[in-house]
Amino acid sequence: MSFAHSGARSDKASNHTTFVVDQLGQSVVAGEYPAGTMIPLDPDICEMFGVSRTVVREAKKTLIAKGLIQSKAKVGTHVRSPDDWNMFDEDVLRWHTALKNPAKFHEELFDIRMIFEPAAAARAAMMANSADHALLTKLCDDMANATDRAAFAIADYEFHKQILKLSRNRFLQSLGDMVQTALYSMFMTEANDAFPHSTADVATKHRNIAAAIASGDAARASSAMTEVISESFERTQMRSQVG
Repeated sequence: MSFAHSGARSDKASNHTTFVVDQLGQSVVAGEYPAGTMIPLDPDICEMFGVSRTVVREAKKTLIAKGLIQSKAKVGTHVRSPDDWNMFDEDVLRWHTALKNPAKFHEELFDIRMIFEPAAAARAAMMANSADHALLTKLCDDMANATDRAAFAIADYEFHKQILKLSRNRFLQSLGDMVQTALYSMFMTEANDAFPHSTADVATKHRNIAAAIASGDAARASSAMTEVISESFERTQMRSQVG
């Protein structure tokens, strides 16, 4: 039995519940323990990470709350079906971004983005003011002028986060923040070829969104956002095929 990155951190770190949660969670999401199978018994987990049973119990409670496992008396602790996992949990999203073959995860992210981000852009077109448009324009400039993946990812992340904020809808903001955080993590962990060949072209597509919002054109803002998300997904698919 093995866990993702087991032993990769210091002995001191392995004494923390969060570390055990992270290791167990990554292993379940990665498929080391398929749905319906049992995870190791508490004494075995204690030995693997050098932690107390109290730490293990707390880690398991956390994973139960995230929907990854369930524990039954006299039966043991089993991995739940991926359909039961809390996909809006930030840790669960982060563990998915680290998968070696995240194609299905990419598709599901694309689907959920297409449901709420164009709608958020349309609402932003009805809510935004000149100061909001100035900020969106600056973020587009930051994308165009980015010299590395980190700078580009931050500008892209902040642009989409700002659109969600401008929707003035707290549900959209909360949902979007989690998805955008997952996308940012995914972008930063990919190979160097994840950096767009033409940041100016990507920035231009984002400027189209900003311009539509500035003009108060909800339909055009929605359409421009749809185009940006679709092209982003296409680039992700192309990288997966090359890999």
